[in-house]
Amino acid sequence: MMEMGIVALVRAAWVVGTLPILVASVPSSRLNAFQELLLGFARRGKIMQSSSHKFMVPQRFFSHFYALALLWTTSLLVGTWFYAYKMTPLVSEPLQYSTIAMQLTVGSRIFSLHKPHSAAVKQIYRVWQSVFMLLLMEVQVLRCLIETIYVFKYSPSARMHIFGYLTGIFFYTAAPLSLCCTFAPEAFIFAANQVAEFIVKGKNQISTSEFDWVHCGRTQNKPMIM
Repeated sequence: MMEMGIVALVRAAWVVGTLPILVASVPSSRLNAFQELLLGFARRGKIMQSSSHKFMVPQRFFSHFYALALLWTTSLLVGTWFYAYKMTPLVSEPLQYSTIAMQLTVGSRIFSLHKPHSAAVKQIYRVWQSVFMLLLMEVQVLRCLIETIYVFKYSPSARMHIFGYLTGIFFYTAAPLSLCCTFAPEAFIFAANQVAEFIVKGKNQISTSEFDWVHCGRTQNKPMIM
């Protein structure tokens, strides 16, 4: 139920985000005002009127998009990868690297032509496919962040509309999540359980070490009876 809720939420967010663009692309004179409004939100840099500074932010804030995307995508990638890696040994059928590579690069349609696999195996393949797509997203946002910092030189007077800024924040939050939204709740719960187990084990080891240290100290201080 949680998985379906997140999937429905992500789909609804994409519909709300793309619907204004679709409406503005309709060639109708009645939509001129709406089209101009949407274009005003999208203007930035040289096409932005320098006299208008209301609801504007510096164009160099583009780096915020990619920094956020890098942190968010890395978190999703690590969580999904760890979840896929830990869940793979639970499947009784053997998973060959060549078959996994075929599933990731070629697709599930060709993969389905081979010998039938259980639902658990297909689920694992889909999780690894999400890992592969998140890895590609990671490379893309890292490249964009490096280019924004070291290649592009934004003018101090360059501005963009805050609506466009918020749209970029939305896109780089929703896009990585869309690549793994089906498995995100399971991966999150699995990661949370692993962290909790690690903390409990750490506390138990510390308690055992303290007990051994106290017991050893008492044994050394105990007088010898002749």
